[in-house]
Amino acid sequence: MSINELPPPQKNELSQSKDLIQENIETLKSLFPEIITENKIDFKVLQEILGEEIEQEEEYYRFTWTGKTKARREAHKPSTGTLRPIKEESLDWNATKNLYIEGDNLEVLKLLQKSYVRKIKMIYIDPPYNTGKDFVYKDDYKDNLKNYRQITGQIDSEGNKLFTNSDSDGRYHSKWLNMMYPRLILARNLLKEDGVIFISIDDNEIENLKKLCDEVFGEVNFISTIAWRRSDNQPNIGNFARVKEYIVCFAKNKEMVNLYKLPLTEKAKSKYTYRDKIGDFRRSILLDKTRGRYFYEVKTKSGNILNGPWMIDEHRFNELDKNDEIYWASGGEEQPSGKIYLHESTGQIPNDFWGIEFGTNQRGSDDIKNIFQERAFDFPKPISLLKSLIKIGSNNQEIILDFFSGSSSTAHSVIELNLEENSKRKFIQVQLPEPTNEKSQAYKAGYKRITEIGKERIRRVVKKIKEEHPIISKELDLGFKVFKLDSSNIKSWDGNPDNVETSLLDTVENIKPDRTEEDVLYEILLKSGLDLTLPIEERNIERSKVFNIGLGSLFICLADISKKSIDSITRKVAEGIGQWKKECNPEICRVVFRDNGFNDVEKTNSVQILKRYGVDEIRTI
Repeated sequence: MSINELPPPQKNELSQSKDLIQENIETLKSLFPEIITENKIDFKVLQEILGEEIEQEEEYYRFTWTGKTKARREAHKPSTGTLRPIKEESLDWNATKNLYIEGDNLEVLKLLQKSYVRKIKMIYIDPPYNTGKDFVYKDDYKDNLKNYRQITGQIDSEGNKLFTNSDSDGRYHSKWLNMMYPRLILARNLLKEDGVIFISIDDNEIENLKKLCDEVFGEVNFISTIAWRRSDNQPNIGNFARVKEYIVCFAKNKEMVNLYKLPLTEKAKSKYTYRDKIGDFRRSILLDKTRGRYFYEVKTKSGNILNGPWMIDEHRFNELDKNDEIYWASGGEEQPSGKIYLHESTGQIPNDFWGIEFGTNQRGSDDIKNIFQERAFDFPKPISLLKSLIKIGSNNQEIILDFFSGSSSTAHSVIELNLEENSKRKFIQVQLPEPTNEKSQAYKAGYKRITEIGKERIRRVVKKIKEEHPIISKELDLGFKVFKLDSSNIKSWDGNPDNVETSLLDTVENIKPDRTEEDVLYEILLKSGLDLTLPIEERNIERSKVFNIGLGSLFICLADISKKSIDSITRKVAEGIGQWKKECNPEICRVVFRDNGFNDVEKTNSVQILKRYGVDEIRTI
């Protein structure tokens, strides 16, 4: 069998991001096959099946606004862009599992749908608050990728600038909702089933955000709205001093979520006022006339009889008493109590009011100033606040995503928390390369875009940790891989949705001349649904560079005859790949070649050799 005789690739398999509409259609087909008529969904049949579960009334409770339908459709429209690796701006490229992605977060979230669906444990975002002065993303539903390149100056501008959403605009709230809606839909897809999202917001959009999240995540998955005191001081202007913000928390699936506790505060620790040979403890109630439901006789140390009602059954009481885990009060009824030991505490559950002990905006500014020696970013969240959220929402091995990453406060918090807890949390930061204000200290210091501040902050935090903790730092992941959003490396996919029928795996030369092998390599990973931080090895086999991704699960050779670097990919290259596969011994192995790397004679021989080595799939681009 020759390569040209291999089964053709699935439609758009690698040419675009995940097709969420088609995925939903396939789900409906599997659940209700009878609703499909001539490959279309018969909505009337679906109504008949679901009966009273479908709303029939014209007037009913719902949350809507101008542009909502378009915004929902946009969330399900695939992206034809890609993420290009930028090694020179990265840190510890070969070893790190952290990502910093520069680009419009709507397009980036679409591109992550294959590789990171149901892999993110926690999302934290600090989106624009819609104050009338802050930046709002202006999406272009016809071609978001082209719009992104315009607003970031990559191509000639046609008036699509970053803009402020003035509160005098008639669509003031609608524009903000249209910006948030598709992004939250896509974000939900990335969360693990036990994942959670935290969203910072203030009074301007708190009501709309809560309703929006009720729709996207489901009312039943609401966890809490934390009121956070953001200011150390109280301004004395206006009718009421605004000193709080909110952090809205939703679960992907509340029945599966397991939030973690916060460490005990000094105030909580001070309540452990008793001590025995085991350690410090505080008393717990065993006899409660309101909540107790067990009745049995207990004789006190002086012979008094207590009948309950007890909070625990008799067997458990006797077991605790035998182990000296009952505290017997002297005097009065000599009421016994349980012992809760300080060293056994797993912490305390968080409450929904957080004071200045969790950090303030002033402290967030100090965090920035301590790193840059100047105020390089306005209103960053304090890392003490974010570390508390991360502790609640993730364990020590999970991925934390922030797609409004700003000055990289979330990445900073993850790194510090890993240092403090010897944990291995990973971060994904996504930020639009928004220009900094020309009058700002950041601009004057040379930071022309917010992304430059974010990346430099991580570098400086890492440098400080390495200097102050040289031994421990060797065990930490203190790097990050930088990727930038761009048009596809494939000519036929230059952001034109009319080319949707064209596959990345065409047998014609269609890779853009200014793109590198690494560019194409990571587009294949991204659109094949593979993690961007998978280990990648390189070898030169018969003058052809071969990439080994994921310990032998995928081999890619992008050698090109037209570059004159080789005469042809030969059977010896295939033999070398086969031997390399044998060393790795993966469960499943795929091989991708560049089609014009072969001459006609070598194609069939190479395929036959790879088949003998048990390669499961061979493709060309």
